[in-house]
Amino acid sequence: MIIEKVLNNNVLLTKNDKGKEVIVMGRGISFKKVAGDQVDDHKIDKIFMLNENEFTAKLTELLNDIPVSHLEVVNEIVTHATEVLDTELSDNIYLTLTDHIHFAIQRQEKGLALQNAMLYEIKRFYKKEFEVGLDALQKIENTLGVKLGEDEAGFIALHMVNARIDGNEMKSTLKMTEIVQHILNIITYHYGIVLDESSFSYSRFLTHLQYFAMRVIRKEVIHSGEEFLYNQVKQTYTEAFACAQKINEYLEKTYDQYLSKDEYVYLTIHIHRVTERNNIAE
Repeated sequence: MIIEKVLNNNVLLTKNDKGKEVIVMGRGISFKKVAGDQVDDHKIDKIFMLNENEFTAKLTELLNDIPVSHLEVVNEIVTHATEVLDTELSDNIYLTLTDHIHFAIQRQEKGLALQNAMLYEIKRFYKKEFEVGLDALQKIENTLGVKLGEDEAGFIALHMVNARIDGNEMKSTLKMTEIVQHILNIITYHYGIVLDESSFSYSRFLTHLQYFAMRVIRKEVIHSGEEFLYNQVKQTYTEAFACAQKINEYLEKTYDQYLSKDEYVYLTIHIHRVTERNNIAE
Protein backbone atom coordinates (compact mmCIF):
# COMPACT_ATOMS: atom_id res chain seq x y z
CA MET A 1 0.00 0.00 0.00
CA ILE A 2 1.13 3.53 -0.85
CA ILE A 3 0.59 6.47 1.51
CA GLU A 4 -1.86 9.00 0.07
CA LYS A 5 -1.93 11.36 3.05
CA VAL A 6 -0.22 11.51 6.44
CA LEU A 7 -2.66 12.53 9.18
CA ASN A 8 -0.10 12.32 12.00
CA ASN A 9 2.78 10.08 13.11
CA ASN A 10 0.38 7.23 13.87
CA VAL A 11 -2.41 7.60 11.30
CA LEU A 12 -2.41 7.74 7.49
CA LEU A 13 -4.72 7.54 4.50
CA THR A 14 -4.12 4.92 1.78
CA LYS A 15 -5.89 2.42 -0.49
CA ASN A 16 -6.17 -1.32 0.03
CA ASP A 17 -5.47 -3.99 -2.60
CA LYS A 18 -9.00 -3.51 -3.98
CA GLY A 19 -8.43 0.19 -4.55
CA LYS A 20 -10.72 1.29 -1.75
CA GLU A 21 -9.69 4.18 0.47
CA VAL A 22 -8.87 3.20 4.05
CA ILE A 23 -7.45 4.82 7.16
CA VAL A 24 -4.56 2.93 8.75
CA MET A 25 -3.41 3.31 12.34
CA GLY A 26 -0.20 2.07 13.94
CA ARG A 27 2.37 3.41 16.37
CA GLY A 28 4.95 5.41 14.39
CA ILE A 29 3.60 4.16 11.05
CA SER A 30 3.78 7.66 9.50
CA PHE A 31 6.88 8.94 11.29
CA LYS A 32 9.12 10.77 8.76
CA LYS A 33 6.86 9.51 5.95
CA VAL A 34 5.28 11.48 3.10
CA ALA A 35 2.66 10.82 0.44
CA GLY A 36 3.97 8.30 -2.07
CA ASP A 37 6.00 6.27 0.45
CA GLN A 38 5.30 2.60 1.06
CA VAL A 39 3.18 1.67 4.11
CA ASP A 40 5.10 -0.44 6.63
CA ASP A 41 2.76 -3.46 6.97
CA HIS A 42 4.51 -4.59 10.17
CA LYS A 43 3.39 -1.41 11.97
CA ILE A 44 -0.31 -1.66 11.07
CA ASP A 45 -2.47 -1.91 14.16
CA LYS A 46 -5.91 -1.12 12.75
CA ILE A 47 -7.45 -0.58 9.32
CA PHE A 48 -10.73 1.34 9.14
CA MET A 49 -13.06 0.45 6.30
CA LEU A 50 -16.84 0.10 6.14
CA ASN A 51 -19.64 0.54 3.59
CA GLU A 52 -17.50 1.41 0.57
CA ASN A 53 -15.83 4.75 1.37
CA GLU A 54 -18.61 6.09 3.60
CA PHE A 55 -16.94 5.16 6.88
CA THR A 56 -13.46 6.37 5.96
CA ALA A 57 -14.91 9.59 4.56
CA LYS A 58 -16.72 10.28 7.83
CA LEU A 59 -13.65 9.38 9.87
CA THR A 60 -11.42 11.61 7.74
CA GLU A 61 -13.91 14.46 8.15
CA LEU A 62 -13.98 13.86 11.90
CA LEU A 63 -10.19 13.93 12.13
CA ASN A 64 -10.16 17.30 10.39
CA ASP A 65 -12.06 18.76 13.34
CA ILE A 66 -10.60 16.94 16.34
CA PRO A 67 -7.14 15.88 17.58
CA VAL A 68 -6.05 12.48 16.24
CA SER A 69 -4.97 11.70 19.82
CA HIS A 70 -8.67 11.30 20.64
CA LEU A 71 -8.98 8.55 18.03
CA GLU A 72 -5.83 6.93 19.35
CA VAL A 73 -7.17 6.69 22.90
CA VAL A 74 -10.45 5.31 21.52
CA ASN A 75 -8.43 2.63 19.75
CA GLU A 76 -6.91 1.67 23.12
CA ILE A 77 -10.35 1.64 24.73
CA VAL A 78 -11.88 -0.54 22.00
CA THR A 79 -8.94 -2.96 22.04
CA HIS A 80 -9.38 -3.40 25.80
CA ALA A 81 -13.16 -3.71 25.43
CA THR A 82 -12.95 -6.53 22.88
CA GLU A 83 -10.77 -8.48 25.32
CA VAL A 84 -12.98 -7.88 28.37
CA LEU A 85 -16.29 -8.43 26.55
CA ASP A 86 -14.82 -11.25 24.46
CA THR A 87 -16.55 -10.01 21.30
CA GLU A 88 -15.99 -8.02 18.15
CA LEU A 89 -17.37 -4.49 18.07
CA SER A 90 -18.78 -2.62 15.09
CA ASP A 91 -16.24 -0.28 13.45
CA ASN A 92 -18.83 2.47 13.83
CA ILE A 93 -17.75 2.79 17.45
CA TYR A 94 -14.55 4.49 16.30
CA LEU A 95 -16.72 7.25 14.88
CA THR A 96 -19.35 7.53 17.57
CA LEU A 97 -17.10 7.11 20.59
CA THR A 98 -14.34 9.40 19.27
CA ASP A 99 -16.93 12.08 18.58
CA HIS A 100 -18.53 11.58 22.01
CA ILE A 101 -15.25 11.71 23.93
CA HIS A 102 -14.14 14.81 22.01
CA PHE A 103 -17.28 16.72 23.02
CA ALA A 104 -17.17 15.28 26.56
CA ILE A 105 -13.69 16.76 26.95
CA GLN A 106 -14.86 20.10 25.55
CA ARG A 107 -17.79 20.15 27.97
CA GLN A 108 -15.51 19.26 30.87
CA GLU A 109 -13.15 22.12 30.03
CA LYS A 110 -16.12 24.50 30.07
CA GLY A 111 -17.43 23.06 33.34
CA LEU A 112 -20.52 21.61 31.65
CA ALA A 113 -20.47 17.97 32.76
CA LEU A 114 -23.49 16.08 31.41
CA GLN A 115 -25.57 14.05 33.87
CA ASN A 116 -26.39 10.49 32.81
CA ALA A 117 -30.02 9.79 33.70
CA MET A 118 -29.52 6.10 32.86
CA LEU A 119 -26.46 5.58 35.10
CA TYR A 120 -28.20 3.34 37.66
CA GLU A 121 -29.69 1.11 34.96
CA ILE A 122 -26.36 0.92 33.10
CA LYS A 123 -24.52 -0.17 36.25
CA ARG A 124 -27.23 -2.72 36.90
CA PHE A 125 -27.77 -4.19 33.43
CA TYR A 126 -24.38 -3.75 31.77
CA LYS A 127 -21.80 -4.41 34.47
CA LYS A 128 -18.95 -5.49 32.18
CA GLU A 129 -19.53 -2.61 29.79
CA PHE A 130 -19.54 -0.19 32.73
CA GLU A 131 -16.22 -1.61 33.92
CA VAL A 132 -14.89 -0.92 30.42
CA GLY A 133 -16.24 2.62 30.76
CA LEU A 134 -14.40 3.15 34.05
CA ASP A 135 -11.18 1.82 32.52
CA ALA A 136 -11.72 4.18 29.58
CA LEU A 137 -11.87 7.16 31.95
CA GLN A 138 -8.48 6.16 33.33
CA LYS A 139 -7.03 5.84 29.83
CA ILE A 140 -8.39 9.27 28.90
CA GLU A 141 -6.88 10.82 32.03
CA ASN A 142 -3.51 9.12 31.52
CA THR A 143 -3.30 9.92 27.80
CA LEU A 144 -5.11 13.23 27.42
CA GLY A 145 -4.80 14.64 30.94
CA VAL A 146 -8.56 15.12 31.34
CA LYS A 147 -10.48 13.63 34.27
CA LEU A 148 -14.08 12.80 33.37
CA GLY A 149 -16.81 11.83 35.84
CA GLU A 150 -18.57 8.51 36.38
CA ASP A 151 -21.51 9.64 34.26
CA GLU A 152 -19.24 9.50 31.22
CA ALA A 153 -18.29 5.90 32.07
CA GLY A 154 -22.00 5.13 31.71
CA PHE A 155 -22.19 6.84 28.32
CA ILE A 156 -19.12 4.93 27.12
CA ALA A 157 -20.72 1.69 28.36
CA LEU A 158 -23.81 2.39 26.24
CA HIS A 159 -21.58 2.87 23.20
CA MET A 160 -20.15 -0.59 23.90
CA VAL A 161 -23.63 -2.12 24.22
CA ASN A 162 -24.68 -0.44 21.00
CA ALA A 163 -21.60 -1.66 19.13
CA ARG A 164 -22.10 -5.22 20.41
CA ILE A 165 -25.68 -5.38 19.18
CA ASP A 166 -25.64 -4.15 15.58
CA GLY A 167 -24.20 -0.66 15.44
CA ASN A 168 -27.58 1.09 15.32
CA GLU A 169 -28.16 4.54 16.73
CA MET A 170 -27.87 5.05 20.49
CA LYS A 171 -31.60 5.70 20.59
CA SER A 172 -32.25 1.99 20.04
CA THR A 173 -30.01 1.04 22.96
CA LEU A 174 -31.80 3.44 25.28
CA LYS A 175 -35.19 2.15 24.18
CA MET A 176 -34.06 -1.44 24.73
CA THR A 177 -32.91 -0.59 28.26
CA GLU A 178 -36.25 1.11 28.94
CA ILE A 179 -38.19 -1.98 27.83
CA VAL A 180 -36.08 -4.24 30.08
CA GLN A 181 -36.63 -1.91 33.04
CA HIS A 182 -40.40 -1.85 32.54
CA ILE A 183 -40.60 -5.64 32.32
CA LEU A 184 -38.57 -6.04 35.52
CA ASN A 185 -40.87 -3.51 37.23
CA ILE A 186 -43.94 -5.50 36.15
CA ILE A 187 -42.46 -8.70 37.60
CA THR A 188 -41.44 -6.99 40.85
CA TYR A 189 -44.90 -5.49 41.41
CA HIS A 190 -46.73 -8.65 40.34
CA TYR A 191 -44.88 -10.84 42.85
CA GLY A 192 -44.23 -8.16 45.47
CA ILE A 193 -40.60 -9.24 45.81
CA VAL A 194 -37.13 -7.85 45.20
CA LEU A 195 -35.27 -9.93 42.61
CA ASP A 196 -31.89 -11.31 43.58
CA GLU A 197 -29.62 -9.57 41.07
CA SER A 198 -26.63 -11.62 42.16
CA SER A 199 -28.19 -14.95 41.18
CA PHE A 200 -27.33 -16.84 38.02
CA SER A 201 -31.04 -17.12 37.17
CA TYR A 202 -31.32 -13.32 37.19
CA SER A 203 -28.24 -12.91 35.01
CA ARG A 204 -29.56 -15.44 32.50
CA PHE A 205 -33.01 -13.85 32.56
CA LEU A 206 -31.51 -10.39 31.98
CA THR A 207 -29.69 -11.63 28.90
CA HIS A 208 -32.95 -13.11 27.59
CA LEU A 209 -34.76 -9.79 28.21
CA GLN A 210 -32.09 -7.77 26.44
CA TYR A 211 -32.37 -9.82 23.27
CA PHE A 212 -36.14 -9.95 23.62
CA ALA A 213 -36.23 -6.14 23.84
CA MET A 214 -34.05 -5.98 20.72
CA ARG A 215 -36.61 -8.08 18.87
CA VAL A 216 -39.42 -5.82 20.08
CA ILE A 217 -37.60 -2.79 18.67
CA ARG A 218 -37.01 -4.58 15.37
CA LYS A 219 -40.60 -5.89 15.39
CA GLU A 220 -39.35 -9.46 15.06
CA VAL A 221 -41.55 -12.31 16.28
CA ILE A 222 -40.41 -15.88 17.01
CA HIS A 223 -42.74 -18.64 15.76
CA SER A 224 -42.16 -22.37 15.91
CA GLY A 225 -45.66 -23.76 16.44
CA GLU A 226 -45.06 -25.28 19.89
CA GLU A 227 -48.75 -25.46 20.82
CA PHE A 228 -48.33 -28.39 23.23
CA LEU A 229 -45.46 -26.74 25.11
CA TYR A 230 -47.40 -23.47 25.33
CA ASN A 231 -50.42 -25.20 26.95
CA GLN A 232 -48.20 -27.19 29.28
CA VAL A 233 -46.32 -24.11 30.51
CA LYS A 234 -49.59 -22.19 30.90
CA GLN A 235 -51.01 -24.91 33.17
CA THR A 236 -47.81 -25.65 35.09
CA TYR A 237 -46.61 -22.11 35.84
CA THR A 238 -49.90 -20.27 36.30
CA GLU A 239 -48.49 -17.37 38.33
CA ALA A 240 -45.56 -16.76 36.00
CA PHE A 241 -47.89 -17.03 33.00
CA ALA A 242 -50.23 -14.43 34.54
CA CYS A 243 -47.21 -12.14 34.93
CA ALA A 244 -46.27 -12.73 31.31
CA GLN A 245 -49.79 -11.68 30.33
CA LYS A 246 -49.23 -8.32 32.08
CA ILE A 247 -46.02 -7.91 30.11
CA ASN A 248 -47.98 -8.67 26.93
CA GLU A 249 -50.49 -5.95 27.85
CA TYR A 250 -47.64 -3.48 28.34
CA LEU A 251 -46.17 -4.35 24.92
CA GLU A 252 -49.55 -4.04 23.19
CA LYS A 253 -50.27 -0.69 24.79
CA THR A 254 -46.82 0.83 24.36
CA TYR A 255 -45.43 -0.75 21.19
CA ASP A 256 -48.50 -2.21 19.48
CA GLN A 257 -46.88 -5.64 19.68
CA TYR A 258 -47.81 -8.86 21.43
CA LEU A 259 -46.10 -12.00 22.67
CA SER A 260 -46.21 -14.99 20.38
CA LYS A 261 -46.91 -18.36 22.00
CA ASP A 262 -43.22 -19.16 21.81
CA GLU A 263 -42.29 -15.92 23.57
CA TYR A 264 -44.91 -16.72 26.22
CA VAL A 265 -43.17 -20.06 26.79
CA TYR A 266 -39.66 -18.63 27.10
CA LEU A 267 -40.73 -15.65 29.20
CA THR A 268 -42.92 -17.69 31.56
CA ILE A 269 -40.17 -20.22 32.25
CA HIS A 270 -37.62 -17.49 32.90
CA ILE A 271 -40.01 -15.61 35.19
CA HIS A 272 -40.68 -18.78 37.17
CA ARG A 273 -36.96 -19.46 37.61
CA VAL A 274 -36.03 -15.94 38.63
CA THR A 275 -38.88 -15.57 41.12
CA GLU A 276 -38.85 -18.99 42.72
CA ARG A 277 -38.60 -18.33 46.46
CA ASN A 278 -36.43 -21.25 47.42
CA ASN A 279 -34.35 -21.29 44.27
CA ILE A 280 -31.36 -23.59 44.73
CA ALA A 281 -28.09 -22.02 43.58
CA GLU A 282 -27.22 -23.23 40.09
